[in-house]
Amino acid sequence: MSNLKKLKNEFLEYLEIEKGRSLKTVENYDRYLNKFLDYLESDSPSAITDEKLRKYRLYLNRQLTGNNSDTIKKKTQNYYLIALRGFLKYLVKREIQSLAPEKIELAKVGDRSLDLINEDELRRLLGVYKEKDLASLRNKAILELLFSTGLRVSELCALNSDIDLKKDEMSVRGKGDKVRVVFFSDSAKKAVKEYLAKRKDMSDALFVSLNTKGPASRLTTRSVERLVKQSAIKAGITKKVTPHIIRHSFATDLLENGADLRSVQMMLGHADISTTQIYTHMTDKHLKDIHKKFHGKR
Repeated sequence: MSNLKKLKNEFLEYLEIEKGRSLKTVENYDRYLNKFLDYLESDSPSAITDEKLRKYRLYLNRQLTGNNSDTIKKKTQNYYLIALRGFLKYLVKREIQSLAPEKIELAKVGDRSLDLINEDELRRLLGVYKEKDLASLRNKAILELLFSTGLRVSELCALNSDIDLKKDEMSVRGKGDKVRVVFFSDSAKKAVKEYLAKRKDMSDALFVSLNTKGPASRLTTRSVERLVKQSAIKAGITKKVTPHIIRHSFATDLLENGADLRSVQMMLGHADISTTQIYTHMTDKHLKDIHKKFHGKR
């Protein structure tokens, strides 16, 4: 009989090689599955039963967080269950008898809320760098490109300096190694052109660190997150601003101006349209206008 720990390792290799999942995702799945296997106290796939699953869910629900005062949030519990469901699907693929993956139902969680910056804050953020020194040109190009394309910060950091600005679009490789097309605004193209024209280094990376004594190094996601935070402070924005919030602003801007949900899904690179639907709660101007026009006329 196949041993669960060996099967788990083969599943993680399958995620990395066949499914193209990032190393961080694989590490998380490993952690989530190890918790379940430790709880199971068996190395047999047939030991995963309805009853074991029910007791494991109770166990997760009663687990305390690091500060020993609160239990694990439903959303976090779902991460453990999603990993287990993925593993069970892999066992089905291998024709190994165990619990059917469809037996796993995720915990109900409340609607996810969005942190957004308003139109005025966005305008101030994009206009905060007016100087023509290399650092200011780079920072402006980063902000303009984030808002123009809706790129994830990891996707932005992976861009190379051979970007073709004669076109209004480019292909990017996102989550799960999936390729999608994103588009440049005129202001984003102008900002990137001015930044590249000022560059003197030989790095292949589009966005590089400027304060190193050695060869210019590619900016990390953490560096860009710090840069965006500092830019927001410089723009007089008191709320937290991250590259992901600029991505939210990109999506809501499209929807508020009439873009359809499916197109926005494709531009964001969401695998499931339900992920994109969160933005519809924030952006239906038409319904807001109808309510204002017709409600409360007594």
